[in-house]
Amino acid sequence: MDKMNHDVQVEKIKSAISHSLLIRGGRVIDPANNVDKIADVLIVDGKIAAVGEIENIEAHDEIDATGKIVAPGLIDMHVHFREPGQEAKEDFLSGSMAAAAGGFTRVATMPNTSPVIDTAALVRSMKKRAEDVGIINIEIIGALTKGQKGLELAEVGDMSAEGAAAFSDDGHFDSNARVFLNALDYLQTFNKVIICHEEETTLCEGGVMNEGTRSAMLGLKGRPTVAEDIAVARDVLLAEYTGGRVHIAHISSAVAVDIVRQAKKRGVKVTAEVTPQHLTMTDDLVDPADSSTKINPPLRSKKDITACLEGLLDGTIDIIVTDHSPHAPEEKDREYIYAPSGFPGLETSLGVLLTELYLTGKIDIKTLIAKMTSEPARIFSLEGGSLAVNNNADITIIDPNLEWTVDAKDFYTRGSHSPFVGRKLKGRAVGTIVNGRLIETNQTKISLKKVD
Repeated sequence: MDKMNHDVQVEKIKSAISHSLLIRGGRVIDPANNVDKIADVLIVDGKIAAVGEIENIEAHDEIDATGKIVAPGLIDMHVHFREPGQEAKEDFLSGSMAAAAGGFTRVATMPNTSPVIDTAALVRSMKKRAEDVGIINIEIIGALTKGQKGLELAEVGDMSAEGAAAFSDDGHFDSNARVFLNALDYLQTFNKVIICHEEETTLCEGGVMNEGTRSAMLGLKGRPTVAEDIAVARDVLLAEYTGGRVHIAHISSAVAVDIVRQAKKRGVKVTAEVTPQHLTMTDDLVDPADSSTKINPPLRSKKDITACLEGLLDGTIDIIVTDHSPHAPEEKDREYIYAPSGFPGLETSLGVLLTELYLTGKIDIKTLIAKMTSEPARIFSLEGGSLAVNNNADITIIDPNLEWTVDAKDFYTRGSHSPFVGRKLKGRAVGTIVNGRLIETNQTKISLKKVD
């Protein structure tokens, strides 16, 4: 998108003129308010004005949502938008357009950038950048330690004051238990969550895929699940000891899931997230000739993805995230062992989940939507995740029956290497509304009808 078109789009979304939009006849699913019914949604000046059977109202615009699902805007608490310093991989504009195309109205971007987002000044700068450039709502996650080196706490208090949504050294395990314990103690003052990347470094150094039969067959060094299990167990115990809050990033191991389950039963303040890839793909799909499947943590065994799904259904795992991690094409076009870990997920996440989990009967639609809306909003104390009257009108309209094929040429993200490319999916977001304004993307299949 060129700058002129981008400026026009931003102006459309952020304009403060009096405006009303009526979404008619959709299946409104709002888990935060226990709503699941055919209803209309009225938006006035960017706010939810009414939900129900709305008659004798002439809005400026109408959307016919018959046969569609109308849900709170999707929230993703784990993305990598690569600003500052790594814009060749992604930036706030390309990332937020990818998010809008995938149905996301709010995301949180990780701090492992160049420089690392580890000061209040950088949080302030990135929040301003997000406001100026972002098409959707972008939250900033601050680094837990200076430079993400795990040796000394970063300016977490000052970053909290500047609006950091959470803290994480994502991409790194904080191996210094004393520093991590101090962080848990200190952050209770600000009621902030630590998002933990859980892999005991010494057990997985040099590993490029899950350690198991498949890695042995391929002759690739593995990353064992026990590395994740040990890390999760330590952080859960420290959270229990301090009373602090930990959130387990991209959980992928059956044992780790059970550690979190048992900790929750003891009242530990622990939550967890899982990605679509760790719910639907196994290490059997790893092909040394295709680096798109190289992620961290790696694709695991069938036993692990079954455990992750069970954990999602019983409440052990609280939310679904994408871990959207795009890289420049030339970086991924390398041998498997040398290619960086990660792939873009914002534009495929919902379609994969609907196809592989909802349409196969493995999860009901209300639970799926809750894990992507109300639950992340609750855990991280965010705006959104609800269609309650007077809330900002951040809404995702979903067509559960739309069949489509993933094509990297249609991506807004700058990353093109995805293991879902070529996959035929059923269901996707067809309309993304931010602050009451419909965002136009190549994937928007909902039309505004002018009533004037």
